[in-house]
Amino acid sequence: MRARLRRVAAARIMEFVLLNRTVATLSLFCICLAPAAAARAGQQDAVAADQAADEQSPTEESLGFPIYPSARFLRSYDAGRGQRYYLFGTNSTFVDMVNYYRLLLEERGDRVFDAPATHIFEVGRFREESMAFPPGVTIKDYTWNGAEGYLHAGAEAGPERFSTIIQIVPPPPGQAER
Repeated sequence: MRARLRRVAAARIMEFVLLNRTVATLSLFCICLAPAAAARAGQQDAVAADQAADEQSPTEESLGFPIYPSARFLRSYDAGRGQRYYLFGTNSTFVDMVNYYRLLLEERGDRVFDAPATHIFEVGRFREESMAFPPGVTIKDYTWNGAEGYLHAGAEAGPERFSTIIQIVPPPPGQAER
């Protein structure tokens, strides 16, 4: 049952990331077609608030989880129920990332997918009534099957590719960490 829950959670997380990319693409398309509709104050405020949250790189203290030293903060997404997903990219190998988090979190975690390799460390208790997802760290290999890596369209230096993505989901504010 617990392994099934982990697989479902991992699938939801990846679906959520893909959905946000689709929504962002559709939003951009709609803005290009209907500039007047995009000028609504409510939409601009929501977009500005989301962008402001994404601009600030979180710290280990604010997340309650370690961040790999060479990992670069990419973006955060609203997960619902007061939680956010924080995505970090690194060009360290998937195996190195799993070993790093195994050591620091003092937990083995679970490999939920072999292709693409996805490993989840659930840290803390999942409270369905107040959380969208279990607090923890998910690591995904984006170089499987010959892929070039996760493509991130960074604002400063242009597009970058990362071989491994680290997703951190802290508990909602005010709830006990780890």
